[in-house]
Amino acid sequence: MTGKTPKIGEKVTKKAAVRPASGEPPLLSGGNPQIPKGYGDAPVQAYIAAMPGWKSDIGRRLDALITRTVPNVYKAIKWNSPFYGIEGEGWFLGVHCFTKYVKLAFFRGTSLHPLPPGESKQKEVRYLDIREEDPFDEAQIAAWVEQASRLPGERM
Repeated sequence: MTGKTPKIGEKVTKKAAVRPASGEPPLLSGGNPQIPKGYGDAPVQAYIAAMPGWKSDIGRRLDALITRTVPNVYKAIKWNSPFYGIEGEGWFLGVHCFTKYVKLAFFRGTSLHPLPPGESKQKEVRYLDIREEDPFDEAQIAAWVEQASRLPGERM
């Protein structure tokens, strides 16, 4: 059916998420946990706990670093990804699991110094991809988080 528009009433199959046997949340393609939309710390902690393998440790380290750096941080799960922001001000950071890395999206990343290394098709967004073998540069990530938290947030 690739490249064809389905006819009315024709069944369209979608790629299903993989549900682990343990009853944990299913993993979407690339290993991203499928967590229901929710606001506050609890849904973010559920996402982190469901991150596969070494990524869960990165998630815990990132969440602790963000919470330490921005004590009044507001958290949510939107589009199966953790978002961090300032309540009433918008979101400054998103996290997403991929097969071989965890991606941090700084929504006003072009205003950060130094620039996070990953470019985006979106004008102001910059990315940091963290792979299992990469050093975790806590000081640099904390500096970006602190800077990002002071910028106008993204309304989503």
